[in-house]
Amino acid sequence: MAPLSWRQIEIFHAVMTQGTLTSAAALLRTSQPTLSRELARLEQQLTVPLFRRSQGRLHPTQQGFRLFEEVQRSWYGRQRIQETAAGLAQLDDAEITVACLPAFSQSLLPHACAPYLRDYPAASMTITPQESPLLEEWLTAQRFDLGITETQSVPEGCEIDTLLTVDEVCILAPHHPLATHAVLTPEDFRDLPFISLSRTDSYRQLLDQLFLTRGVARRLALETHSAASVCAMVGQGCGVSIINPLTALDYLPHNVVMRRFSVSVPFTVNLVTPRHRPASAARSAFSHYLRLASANLMERIDAALTQ
Repeated sequence: MAPLSWRQIEIFHAVMTQGTLTSAAALLRTSQPTLSRELARLEQQLTVPLFRRSQGRLHPTQQGFRLFEEVQRSWYGRQRIQETAAGLAQLDDAEITVACLPAFSQSLLPHACAPYLRDYPAASMTITPQESPLLEEWLTAQRFDLGITETQSVPEGCEIDTLLTVDEVCILAPHHPLATHAVLTPEDFRDLPFISLSRTDSYRQLLDQLFLTRGVARRLALETHSAASVCAMVGQGCGVSIINPLTALDYLPHNVVMRRFSVSVPFTVNLVTPRHRPASAARSAFSHYLRLASANLMERIDAALTQ
């Protein structure tokens, strides 16, 4: 026997649930004679009668009822597939977990979350900011759908892809004498009160080495753990600094200006995905919004530095 087509099953289901050929034809947007011919072909193919005809009505036979039981099971499965597919398109009830450095929960993620949640209002997210080395522990344990980090190496079982690369920038208060310069050199920082990140920060270590190599002595006035704190201190006139431009961009409305640094100190933001967690439509969609936000931020940084 040739396998049944889905159209045959659809016609049989319509006739069984509607009770008459007229109603089934209206449901399927076809004609009654067409349905009658299709049912006859189905019975000929199965070599058993599915209906008894009496006074213009169809009455299911025992074989018809038995087939309908199986069709119903498949029908419910088909409905569930359609509902799931529709849910994927709308990301209904989609939830993702993002693990990142605290700076990115303030400077990058809000720019991606806002349009993502606007376009998919039923979606939800959990953002877990973690400092190193706790962030690396989360990445190793695969306790996330997406990770955002500034390091170039990630634990085994993870894949890494660059979101953006920009240079670190100089930040200072608008009234500072150096604010009139478009580009600052290491020598411009000589003997100035400087606000640094913690000694364990890789960018702090890189900058310390750079100034040491150039023979420029700064006055290390303050040391703090977060780039946001550095910006707040600069805004209050406590000193000057060199930090990542994402955080600097957020603080431009708060009495802070940023200028190019004559030495290129690349700051890279990477997207991390776990290999041992299943991919999802929500993860793919939010990754897209992260890339859009990253491109927009790079344009805004460049615009702010050319003013």
